[in-house]
Amino acid sequence: MTADRPVLGILLMLCFCLMAPVADATAKLLGPAVDLVLLVTIRMAAQVLICGPVAWAMRSAMPKGARMLRLAFIRAMLHVLGIGTMFLSLRFLPLADAIAIVFVMPFVMLLLGKLILDEEVGRRRIAACAVGFAGTLMVVQPSFAEVGWPALLPLGVAVIFAFFMLVTRQLARETDPVALQFVSGGMAVAVLVPALVLFGDRLPGFDLAWPASSTWGLLALMGVLGTAAHLVMTWALRFAPSATLAPMQYLEIPVAAVVGWLIFDDFPDGLALAGIGVTILAGLYIIFREQSLARSARTVRTAAPPAA
Repeated sequence: MTADRPVLGILLMLCFCLMAPVADATAKLLGPAVDLVLLVTIRMAAQVLICGPVAWAMRSAMPKGARMLRLAFIRAMLHVLGIGTMFLSLRFLPLADAIAIVFVMPFVMLLLGKLILDEEVGRRRIAACAVGFAGTLMVVQPSFAEVGWPALLPLGVAVIFAFFMLVTRQLARETDPVALQFVSGGMAVAVLVPALVLFGDRLPGFDLAWPASSTWGLLALMGVLGTAAHLVMTWALRFAPSATLAPMQYLEIPVAAVVGWLIFDDFPDGLALAGIGVTILAGLYIIFREQSLARSARTVRTAAPPAA
């Protein structure tokens, strides 16, 4: 078992927040050129190709035992469902809007972390989540009348990835993250490839048309960034409780806003920019709060008298 190191977990989650929106942007660019299930399959195959050699070089121990393999399979299926639903939502919604709507996830995680993992959830962290979500609402400015049913897709992503992160938390303390990513990717590909063969050209989203050569650079970028992002997220969950990391993911929103502006020329308005500021402040508060708690804990341990 690995001891909690919340500041390190927060820093790793920040890396995830920087990489994940760029990976999502590449998936949005690829949406018109590659059908949904094939796109998800390529993403998971890239994870296997990247993590496999690294796991071998590091001599990483693979998940063993019925319980660990069962959790790894559940995690793989949640990963596929979450990525697929997110990729589908990006075909209808702007990047920043889709990511912002997903941020009902921290509230789901706080509830699940308390009910399932019995993690401590203090009032200050709940307040930080509430402030961050208020900033999220200022950023997204949803108009369901204009967007229609696709606006509900990121809500599904939020629920799926809340469970995904909680399962990852269970696995990450006992399994090497690289090996976990490799095994999860392999399980996903083992399910997706037969599904493509069985349902190819028969169901929407299962078109087997081979991607054009001009798309392979973006496909490689999506695979590398997506794999690296989820790898550092796995490491983050190894060192910090999900309730601690949940508010930090709000920082995906300003990153997504900048990426959306640079790639899709979709820049947030004044209210959205104010919401980004609120979101960043809520995230910074969590960092300073965790640092203060860590210092206090070290002080208490140092001051405690030796056991008799």
